[in-house]
Amino acid sequence: MEPHPPKNDDSQTAGFSEEIPVPLTVADLQKQVDDWIKTLGVRYFSELTNLAQLMEEVGELSRVISRTYGEQSWKQSDRAYNLADELADIVFVLVCLANQTGVDLTSAIHANLAKKTKRDADRHLNNPKLSNPMK
Repeated sequence: MEPHPPKNDDSQTAGFSEEIPVPLTVADLQKQVDDWIKTLGVRYFSELTNLAQLMEEVGELSRVISRTYGEQSWKQSDRAYNLADELADIVFVLVCLANQTGVDLTSAIHANLAKKTKRDADRHLNNPKLSNPMK
């Protein structure tokens, strides 16, 4: 018989509810994930382990997308997966990687959007492949 993990008392899970809170900023998300890791996760996995976790989660997202929007058929074992949950799993692991490597995602996202805006200001507007709706 396998041992059961210890049950958490309510004091450990306080603040981690399924209720949808007021809008969540990226900074709030980084703080919530950090609090969750330190309260319930014990510690961050190594960066390499989290990268492997990220690839696993992307694979699960791929499974959902290929079956929902592609030609793949659903298997009974696939029914437990759903798009929103898989996307959230990916965001969680990305936030873990950002937290443990000291990346402020708010600043990084702003800088990245500015880079894309400058680089791609006319690029997509002038792409004839994008002017026709998807077939």
